[in-house]
Amino acid sequence: MVDSLFSFSELGFQEYETQRYISEVLLDNGFRVEKGVAGLPSGWIAKWGSGHPIIALGTDVDGIPKASQKPGVAYKTPLIEGAPGHGEGHNSGMAVIITAALALQDVMMRENLPGTLVIWPGIAEELLAGKAFMTREGLFDDVDAVLFTHVSGNLATSYGKANGTGLISVEYTFKGESSHSAGAPWRGKSALDAVELMNAGWNARREHLHPLQRSHYIISDGGDQPNVVPQTASVWYYIREMTAENILENYEKLNKTAEGAALMTDTTVSHRVVGGAWPRFFNKPIAEAVDKNIQAVGMPKWDAKDQQFAKAVQKLANTEQTGLKTEPNELTGPSAYPISGGSDDIGDISWLVPTINLRFPANINDLGGHNWRNTIAMATPVAHKGSVVGAKVIARTLVDLLMNPQIIKDANDYFHNVQLKDTKYVPFISATEKPAIEKNVDIMAKFKPELKKLYYDPKKYNTYLEQLGITYPTLP
Repeated sequence: MVDSLFSFSELGFQEYETQRYISEVLLDNGFRVEKGVAGLPSGWIAKWGSGHPIIALGTDVDGIPKASQKPGVAYKTPLIEGAPGHGEGHNSGMAVIITAALALQDVMMRENLPGTLVIWPGIAEELLAGKAFMTREGLFDDVDAVLFTHVSGNLATSYGKANGTGLISVEYTFKGESSHSAGAPWRGKSALDAVELMNAGWNARREHLHPLQRSHYIISDGGDQPNVVPQTASVWYYIREMTAENILENYEKLNKTAEGAALMTDTTVSHRVVGGAWPRFFNKPIAEAVDKNIQAVGMPKWDAKDQQFAKAVQKLANTEQTGLKTEPNELTGPSAYPISGGSDDIGDISWLVPTINLRFPANINDLGGHNWRNTIAMATPVAHKGSVVGAKVIARTLVDLLMNPQIIKDANDYFHNVQLKDTKYVPFISATEKPAIEKNVDIMAKFKPELKKLYYDPKKYNTYLEQLGITYPTLP
């Protein structure tokens, strides 16, 4: 599974090969699979068993643009120049949760245990544009606990407010009037001018925002050609902050900035919320159960090649050459002070259902993230060994949740009396917002014919490295 999903290299909202492949695995093992849930054509949800507890296992599945890279090779050499790749390692998570679920399925049938297993993908997580639609459509309303997993360079879990941010992803479109850029520029109303003025205004405003905020943008439509005054132009923003209230406050400031840019250019502006992610908050009793299994399972047994490979990749990334970690992290609670950073829309689910996140060691530490360097290890023994360890922790935790009902009882008490004590979850998306399923269509249409030629064939080859003819590790 690790190698197959790596070879698909699919971007957000376009995870159709992943959907097909994983659905076949689950159907072959007796799961009921529903595709296209929550308005997500590449999404699905799978269930097996009956009754409570209902335990949902989730993980993200999409890749990163322009992150194509040959696995196991510690220098830049893309499989396909300019193509997507798994530059965060989302190809490994399904292997973790499905392996764990199938192991538990055997135990449940043998011991005649009640309970329901639910498996679901984080669609378009890199766009933060999938899970809020799933929560809005009620896919987790009857779930008792969520075990989420995410690739990392260590083996760890935590509880309480997580480090990092939540966000609103929003795209602004300005409309003006075209004209000949040289013949009659005075007759044009440039939508691109409005985009540039909006960006300049927001960049000036950053000085007066809290230092923990993060905000960034791309110009998703900059016009057609230089000799035509752009009649439409769009800019796509991520607005990140530490709390839901502060996210919404900065979002309103950004809306005013857009309106000001429209006024200055005699254009009009509209906006669309592409996605949203609440700040994450994880459950203490379930995290404590997971941590006991982390300490029991321990880290993978890395060999000399694994460590040599990891240090070579760390050298490539100009970071400290510490190699792969050999001891799991201890359980951690909320930080004594807020730490800004990235987001994951598992935050939305964590405010509906007691949820934890297991970080499992299928990648190399300190590579920067969202980069072709983060792709290098993701179809190698590092990813294979780290995913097996993650699966063992999840499988053992599933047994705990089935055999010890007190864990879920305590989890609900913590969820309602601690987490929800002063906070009510309201999604950042509206009741009528639709998923931006047009995103990444053109990119995948361009690269999929070439990617197909490189899809992993497990019937012929033991590993993807073997199929590609790559010696592990290949060093500079």
